[in-house]
Amino acid sequence: MEKFFNIAGPCNPVEHYMLPATERLPDIMRLIARKQYFAIHAARQSGKTTLLKGLARDINASGERMALYFTVESVQAYPDPHDGIFKIVEGMRSDLLSHPLFSELVRDPSSPIPKLLPQPADLGVKQFLTLLAQKAGKPLVVFFDEVDGLTEGTAVTFLRELRNGYITRDEIPFPASVAIVGMMDIRDMKAKVRPHTETLGSKSPFNIIAADFTLRNFNEDEVRTLYAQHTEATGQVFEPTALTAAMEWSGGQPWLVNALASECVDKIHGGRYDEPITAADIEEAKETIIRRRDTHVDSLMDRLREPRVQQIVEPVIFGGTRTVSSNSEDWRYVVDLGLLREEQGTLVPSNRMYAEIIGRYLSRDEQESMAQSVHETPWVTSDGLDMPGLMAAFQAFWRENSGADRRAYEYGEATPHLVLMAFLQRVTNGSGHIIREMALGSGRLDLCVEFKGKRYAIEVKTSKNFSGEKSYAQLAGYLDKLEQPEGWMAIFDEDKSKSWEEKLYSRDVEFNGKTLHLIGL
Repeated sequence: MEKFFNIAGPCNPVEHYMLPATERLPDIMRLIARKQYFAIHAARQSGKTTLLKGLARDINASGERMALYFTVESVQAYPDPHDGIFKIVEGMRSDLLSHPLFSELVRDPSSPIPKLLPQPADLGVKQFLTLLAQKAGKPLVVFFDEVDGLTEGTAVTFLRELRNGYITRDEIPFPASVAIVGMMDIRDMKAKVRPHTETLGSKSPFNIIAADFTLRNFNEDEVRTLYAQHTEATGQVFEPTALTAAMEWSGGQPWLVNALASECVDKIHGGRYDEPITAADIEEAKETIIRRRDTHVDSLMDRLREPRVQQIVEPVIFGGTRTVSSNSEDWRYVVDLGLLREEQGTLVPSNRMYAEIIGRYLSRDEQESMAQSVHETPWVTSDGLDMPGLMAAFQAFWRENSGADRRAYEYGEATPHLVLMAFLQRVTNGSGHIIREMALGSGRLDLCVEFKGKRYAIEVKTSKNFSGEKSYAQLAGYLDKLEQPEGWMAIFDEDKSKSWEEKLYSRDVEFNGKTLHLIGL
């Protein structure tokens, strides 16, 4: 059958374009050969399940070992181990009903497996895996997916049973190698079960884990290799600028890489393989994916509503200082979600698409309101934007509409920044786009409006973050990066004692060969 770029569920090599399973984690096979237990954590839809199933296929094809994949996702609602462990064992039994080697073992009423199900919960997993290891006849490798979703006593009992089987495996058959996989790293999983340490005994169930891997995004060469598979199969070419655009917008996030290509190939060009994929196609695909709110995008937006996510993301938007330690569970949680990434000791959106999603989603109410109140956009000219007129219009808009209590907004501290982004989004209205550069601790939000082939740089600050020449140097540096001679600095004055006549101003500053337009708000 004709292969395609998959955006729904795990990939398989028969139906989908995909990269070799171990390419992003080359050390895994060494650990398996050494009969070690390990953990893998990565964000959702980053390829974990594809990796695990691919590893299982490769291991089984080699004939030296046997590999099995199980997910415990359905057990998340069962914190009591007497229910949860039963569900895990029953799930494994169900998954093996069609397995060529194990189906007889799980179907035969005279075999030990059916008798396991009514047994005490603290014996189920160990006994079940012991029977599978005996039946395998060769070293058994087991991948457990979604383990970080297990809660309370079920999580503790499951991990303890793995440990008990591990330390006695020289005398009693047990899997030679086990991987526990999820979004959380080992440190966060430890914190999750810490309230139940009294049930762990003197040993931690985590001390059998030899390594904790994270699954990185695709690099540029891997994106090129993946897209080249489609070119080889169909002859349809991704132009070099399209490859660059796909990498810039996706940051190599696997689902985004596939989604951009799928939209271009199947929707924009409709299977017309004689037409090359261009950078403009990637831009159009990006916009469609964001507006269509695919499941991947929707799940990100839902996460933004969580208080623990908000306290991390909000200062990233406007460059505020950190309010949460980088060692905290909440910091790690947001990073493990894949929403933000660490860069030189700070946090930034994981890729340009996520930055766009954050900015547009959190300013959606303002955008809808502006669709009713901002009827005309006379600042759109035949060859670009009338920026002085646009910024003067925003000053008038801000004066009229900034009186609302910020506590009414989900992200109150970022309200000025989000309102400006919504205003710019309304003005560009699908004819251009806004590049948002957000970073925790930067003291500013950098925006670049791309419209009709031109770039307009805007730096957003609050009065407490404005520091004269230091701020001028920041904007001048941003202009150097964009290769632009002039830029705008929007400065929101948070002093409520000042009159609007004091707050609203417009003046120009020449600094390091750049013209800086200061806009008081």
